[in-house]
Amino acid sequence: MDKWIKKDLKYNWHPYTQMKDCRAFPPVMIEKAGGIKLYDRSGNFYYDTIASWWCNVHGHNHPRIVKAITEQAGRLDHLLFAGFTHRGAILLAERLVSIAPENLKRVFFSDNGSTAVETALKMSFQYWRNIGKKAKTGFIALDAGYHGDTIGAMSVGGVSLFNEIFSSLFFRSFKAPSPYCYRCPMRKTRKSCSVECLGPLEDILKKNSNKVAAIILEPLVMAAGGMIIYPKEYLAGAARLAKKHNVHLIADEVATGFGRTGRMFACEHASVKPDFMCLSKGITSGTLPLGATLTTEKIYRAFYGDYEKKKTFYHGHTYTANPIACAAALASLDIFKEERTLDKVREKAALLRNGLEKFRGLPVVSDVRSIGMIGALELANDKVGRYIYKEGLKRRLILRPLGNITYLFLPLSVDKQELRYILDNTYHIIKSVRK
Repeated sequence: MDKWIKKDLKYNWHPYTQMKDCRAFPPVMIEKAGGIKLYDRSGNFYYDTIASWWCNVHGHNHPRIVKAITEQAGRLDHLLFAGFTHRGAILLAERLVSIAPENLKRVFFSDNGSTAVETALKMSFQYWRNIGKKAKTGFIALDAGYHGDTIGAMSVGGVSLFNEIFSSLFFRSFKAPSPYCYRCPMRKTRKSCSVECLGPLEDILKKNSNKVAAIILEPLVMAAGGMIIYPKEYLAGAARLAKKHNVHLIADEVATGFGRTGRMFACEHASVKPDFMCLSKGITSGTLPLGATLTTEKIYRAFYGDYEKKKTFYHGHTYTANPIACAAALASLDIFKEERTLDKVREKAALLRNGLEKFRGLPVVSDVRSIGMIGALELANDKVGRYIYKEGLKRRLILRPLGNITYLFLPLSVDKQELRYILDNTYHIIKSVRK
């Protein structure tokens, strides 16, 4: 075994991993990256088909972002963001407001997706207290949702293998059936349904709206729950119900934001204007940790007042609005404009969608779904993930399984030739799986 891998296994504890398994199947040692390729110590490369956990947007080491990080590090590396501010945070907040749904006017920075979600949950909770509606303390979430691994974020996520052991720590939340078309909770087909899966959500609101602070959901794509892609009509309907029953709508766009679905934000597909939008991952194109929670002027104003009235939002993070991370995020937004990223994505998304269609004929494939640069294959056999992963590495692909889901979560910078290679070789691997 390589000496570096021996040291890794001696000292490191990897996430979502049974470390005993690493003895037989050690981690891959990566030395450098460029574009959508990761290079190991022998010079072999692997296509980063899952965007390094869904955060890489413009490819690794994009020169525009590298330059911005280098220049910012030489000017201002870190700053207490309470009583102080800096140009990057101001410009980034302004840019985010300019591209977000028009009702979102205020930005609260944090440092990852979980903290962006926790910020929204706490803001919603305190908002209702600040305006005198103290009974509104609960949250409604989808039963296959995922919003992070902190206690609050887990409390509004589905209970699964990832978090079941911690469930006794969760605060109680209402759970509505997920709009999972392939496994429809209402036993409908997509062609014949009228989005009846909104019914259970509406029932919860009718009975409990006086004690519900917010609905939280991932717009259009429930990522860690199985890359479940659901109709925009459900998203629009959930927004209407939230408004009708006077509860907030929290849009967790941590995974779906910044072009993943073909629009800058997934909410745009349904013209939804949430009360909170949670952002992270792609905000810096995966180069540095940064989170942001956007909200409305109305909610912001409910916290505006004297300290003795206890309206202040007592919440923050050491790395809130880190200057170097803000510089990376600004550079990433510049790239969207300069390289016409979203225009190019729409064309490549069609290539991905059409390329996935041929997988439907394979015996082991139960369902095929895609949106933007996200594609998912639901397999009838949930025990072949490791085989697919190993075979993928042989063909220079990273096909990390998500239960019985093999998925592509591609950097937006993937070119057509790379995309064809990825699709063709994924097809051959899946075809070799025996049902």
